[in-house]
Amino acid sequence: MTTQTTVTARQTAMVQLADGEGWFTVCELSRLTPGRGVAALLPDGRQVALFVDRAGRAYAIDNRDPFTGAYVLSRGLTGSSGGRPFVASPLLKQRFDLATGVCLDDDEVSVPVYAVRAA
Repeated sequence: MTTQTTVTARQTAMVQLADGEGWFTVCELSRLTPGRGVAALLPDGRQVALFVDRAGRAYAIDNRDPFTGAYVLSRGLTGSSGGRPFVASPLLKQRFDLATGVCLDDDEVSVPVYAVRAA
């Protein structure tokens, strides 16, 4: 008697960050909640703050708050200003554009932005 097992492959988008010449897989997109950030540790020791908006677009910025030096941006509050998504630092409340990393409260300050894709 032969038993045949059918495996249904569920396609789950994975969040990946550009890492040198390739892409580093961080997590499933479904694990991210709109309005809440998640910190991820990259192989080289950098910390990244990941966010997803309600439309399913993923963003990745450095997790380090340049005003305090603390790695807390993933814990910040998200919002939008003029149609630009931002995260406000939980410490001093400066807002950082999630697409560009520019501080909306001090245009001379910014955080690194990472190329991110859901594949």
